[in-house]
Amino acid sequence: MNLDVNNKSVLITGGTGSLGRALTKRLFSEFPNIKKLVIYSRDEQKQFQMAQEYPLGKYPQIKFVIGDVRDRDRLLSAMQGIDYVIHAAAMKHVHLAEYNPTECIKTNIGGAENVIYASINSNVERVVALSTDKACAPINLYGATKLTSDKLFVAANNLNLNRPMQFSVVRYGNVMGSNGSVIPFFIKKRKEGFLPITDVDMTRFNISLDGGVDMVFHALGHAWGGEIFVPKIPSYKIMDVAKSIAPDVEHKVIGIRPGEKLHEEMITKSDSFFTYDMGRYYAILPSIPSWELKDFIAKFSAKLVPKGFSYNSGENKEWETVESLRALIKEHVDVNFDV
Repeated sequence: MNLDVNNKSVLITGGTGSLGRALTKRLFSEFPNIKKLVIYSRDEQKQFQMAQEYPLGKYPQIKFVIGDVRDRDRLLSAMQGIDYVIHAAAMKHVHLAEYNPTECIKTNIGGAENVIYASINSNVERVVALSTDKACAPINLYGATKLTSDKLFVAANNLNLNRPMQFSVVRYGNVMGSNGSVIPFFIKKRKEGFLPITDVDMTRFNISLDGGVDMVFHALGHAWGGEIFVPKIPSYKIMDVAKSIAPDVEHKVIGIRPGEKLHEEMITKSDSFFTYDMGRYYAILPSIPSWELKDFIAKFSAKLVPKGFSYNSGENKEWETVESLRALIKEHVDVNFDV
């Protein structure tokens, strides 16, 4: 189907985060007749600040609900009458997850279970869960919990046999300008006279907040249930990011932090047996789909990737340059950015 959120009710977990705010902006812009938008998060200060941007007098459809995805009863209450759920809440900082493992598990795995349970018991139509490149062949706890979350959402399509529901996942790399990401960190650090570099050979995938929103909308409008959507996006070298922001500032190599990879992956060779090229995106399909594979292939002109295909930031064919990074920083992070 083509996505139409007019006259629909949407709930975003982690709705006060960077992507939640971007989703809110686009939803109101593209679907002026959206029935209701519930911003569900546990940070009352961020909710207070966001409410100033979206006053009820101008945005009567918006509703701010303080709640934690760990709280199943609160989720059930918040999801009454909801059509679409976008699950963006997560504990995502790698080093904090390593230091606080049980907290990460409670939020990223227990929270995923609660979202699934509440969605099924509230008769939600469609659920899209946000993943991360760190969920692919994970080496840290954060990635492991997000891989588990992905598996839970894929399997959720087999749970509600009485009513058709679509659970799908979107997986992508570093979001440019999001809270805690490297670019705003480097912009802040250059004022101190040096940039800390983990490894001069490090690479990462790069996507804008708008690109992330596009993926969520694609999944909401096109998922058949159980797909993990992966975008075709460029990579960047960490040294090019440093040069684009502070070419004349000292760069100090500090070494890779616990749980970090030199290059990030989004599709492994083992995934290639179930991965289809859909043009703008790849889709990792469930090994046992709840629909006919031949119908899916015909509908989307999907093509199975070659056996042994993999997709990682170090072997990518598309790269950002110092110049393109500067333009993107100005467009997506800080309009006043200047070297």
